[in-house]
Amino acid sequence: MSKPDKTYRKRALGDHVLSPETMMMSYGFDPKLSEGSIKPPVFLTSTFAYASAEEGAAFFRVMGGRAQAGDPETAGLLYSRFNNPNMEVLEDRLTLFDKAEDAVVFSSGMSAISTAIMAHSKAGDVVLHSTPLYGGTETMIRNVLPNYAIAQVEFVAMAPEAEVKKAMEEALTQGRISVIMAESPTNPTNEIVDFALLVALADEIEQRQGHRPIIMIDNTFLGPIAQHPLEQGIDMVLYSLTKYVGGHSDLVAGAALGSDAVMAPVRKLRSAIGTNLDPHSCWMLLRSLETVKIRMEAAFNSARIVAEFLRDHPKVQKVRYLGFLEEGSRDHTLHTRQATMNGSTFAFDIKGGEDAAFRFQNALKVIKLAVSLGGTESLISHPGSTTHSGVDPLLRARLGFDPGMVRLSVGLENPQDIIADLNQALEHA
Repeated sequence: MSKPDKTYRKRALGDHVLSPETMMMSYGFDPKLSEGSIKPPVFLTSTFAYASAEEGAAFFRVMGGRAQAGDPETAGLLYSRFNNPNMEVLEDRLTLFDKAEDAVVFSSGMSAISTAIMAHSKAGDVVLHSTPLYGGTETMIRNVLPNYAIAQVEFVAMAPEAEVKKAMEEALTQGRISVIMAESPTNPTNEIVDFALLVALADEIEQRQGHRPIIMIDNTFLGPIAQHPLEQGIDMVLYSLTKYVGGHSDLVAGAALGSDAVMAPVRKLRSAIGTNLDPHSCWMLLRSLETVKIRMEAAFNSARIVAEFLRDHPKVQKVRYLGFLEEGSRDHTLHTRQATMNGSTFAFDIKGGEDAAFRFQNALKVIKLAVSLGGTESLISHPGSTTHSGVDPLLRARLGFDPGMVRLSVGLENPQDIIADLNQALEHA
C-alpha cells in the first residue's frame, strides 16, 4: 500500500503473511490512540482541531493537491466530509480482501457508482456498459448521464465477443470511451461478463483513441470473498456495502477500490460533492467486516441446498443459480475462472407468470418480502415490479426477465426452514 507502514498496519509476522480475516480485527487502528479501546470509538465530530495555523494550511494544501516542499505526505484530520478516523480505518480494511492500493467509501452503492463514473468522464465521453445492471445503475447511465452530455452504448452480458466488439465500434464513433462498466454476475439473472475480454477491449481502445478507459466491475453479488476482479486486470471494483459487507440490513453504504492513481480523482470528487459516508455507518461496517467471511460462506452453503430444492419443484420452471451452470458452457468456463464460489442470491422463475409470483410471495411466512440482498435474513422480491421496474419492459424481455421471475437472497436461517417456507408458499402459486 502507498500509506505509511505503521505497527497498526501490520500484514505479516516475520515471514508469515496474515490473512484478511485476521487483519479485520485490528488493521488500521491503534488502541493507544483511543484510550486503549479495543474497538475504534465512533468519532461523531464534524471538524478537527489542528495544532497550528501553519499545520492547517499545509493539510489543506495536501488535500487540495497543492502540496509544497516540506508538507506532510497525507493530510491530517480536517473535516468529516474529507476524512474521519472511522472512515480511514474502514478504507484501510476494505483494501485487504481485494488487495487494492486504495478504497473510498460512500453514502450508498449508487453514490460510489455515480461518483466513480463522473470522476473519470467528461462531456462528450461515452460509457460502454454491459446489461443488465442493477436497476439504479441502468437508470443513471441511460437517463441521467445524457443530461451531462455523456453517452452510453450497451452490450448484453452474455454476448459473444463479436457482438461486444460491435458495441465498442459503435461507441468509438460517438466520442472518447471513458469507462467500461459491467456487473458480474448480473443482477438479477446471474449471467457472467468476461473480464479478460474487457481488458482486451480496453487495450485496443487505448491504441485507437489514445486513452485507456477505466474498467469498473460491480462486484456486489460475490465479493469480496468469492471474486477478486482487481487480480484479473480490472481497474476498479465497486460495492454496495449495504449488502453482504454490511450484512445486517441496518445501513446504506458503498465503496470503490483500485490503485492509488485510479482512485485519486474519485476521492477528490467525493470531497467536492459530498457523497462521503458518515462516521457511525463506517463504525458499523467495521463491526460487519469482522464476520463477513463466515457469514458469506454460511449463506453460500445454504443457498446450494435451497437451490437444489427449487430445481426439483414442479411449479418452478428455471433456477438461475450459478452452481447449475452447464459444465463446458461459456458461462461455466468464465465463472470457474473468475470466481471461487456460487453466491447466495439467485433468481428463479415460477410457472404462471407475475400473478403466480405475487401469490407465492404473499404466502411466505419466514422469508421477508423486501428489496436488497446479502443480509442475515432471507429476502425475496419481484425485480420486474420493484428494483428493475424503471428499466424499459422491452429491454427486460430481451434480457430474459420472465414475468414470474423472483429474486431470492438466502440468509443465515436454517436452510430446511427456508425450504419449508418456500414449499408451502409454492402451493399458492
